Amino acid sequence: MPELPEVEVTRQSFAERIRGARVTAIRVGKPLRWPLGSPAEAIVGQRVGEVSRRGKYLWLQLERGGLLLHLGMSGSLSFGAQKGKPGPHDHFDLVTARGTLRLTDPRRFGAVVWSQAADAPPAATLLASLGVEPFDDRFDGAHLHAALRRRRVSIKNALLGGEIVVGAGNIYACEALFEAGIDPRMRSDRVSRPRADRLADAVRRTLARAVELGGSTLRNFRDARGAAGEFQLDAKVYGRAGRPCVRCRTPIRRVVQNARATFFCPACQRR
Repeated sequence: MPELPEVEVTRQSFAERIRGARVTAIRVGKPLRWPLGSPAEAIVGQRVGEVSRRGKYLWLQLERGGLLLHLGMSGSLSFGAQKGKPGPHDHFDLVTARGTLRLTDPRRFGAVVWSQAADAPPAATLLASLGVEPFDDRFDGAHLHAALRRRRVSIKNALLGGEIVVGAGNIYACEALFEAGIDPRMRSDRVSRPRADRLADAVRRTLARAVELGGSTLRNFRDARGAAGEFQLDAKVYGRAGRPCVRCRTPIRRVVQNARATFFCPACQRR
């Protein structure tokens, strides 16, 4: 699933190129998770403004309203001057004078939804439950510690929930917990304030590093220019079960938590 770094990398790969372009046509293919919510002809003729991100959603500002986009489980966006005939998994085209923004989504869990504003329904409704952005000044050890104390789940599952902080997907939660030296199975309400300080910093640094490396391409992620991510090549624990820890040489362990694979060093990461 594309996580926050992949969505941010995607945004950066087309935002400036599409800004200011006039929409000339819209093609809607097979139904996605939610309907577009606007007649296509009402969007045609409008000029594209800024493209911003909130969690794993992209907000594409138009002159009147905007489009909220989500990549779902397997979606990706591409933007180019020329697009061929849409394939079976190409479900939405925003055609502009500068090129076509195309959503490709084999599983069709993604979405393109029109909203009058980002802070008005339906966009505001979809964004309402999202936690703090990891690069926001509000995300620090104090915020993380207070939020964790209200939960009695494993620390890793608390991070994955998205209500405390957005963007700490499976691979990034594993890596951040390794950097902070915390066992992913530790109960969240037992994390001390000093460890919460370390973890908040680790989450921020891990996600920033992922954006710098273009995100992670475990299967078929590509940004809007078609480039793959390289963070998975930099991972210290994720996908390294049985291999020696980069710090202490203890074999990395793999366990399953809530149907998700978790990787950690049993020596470096303590409960």
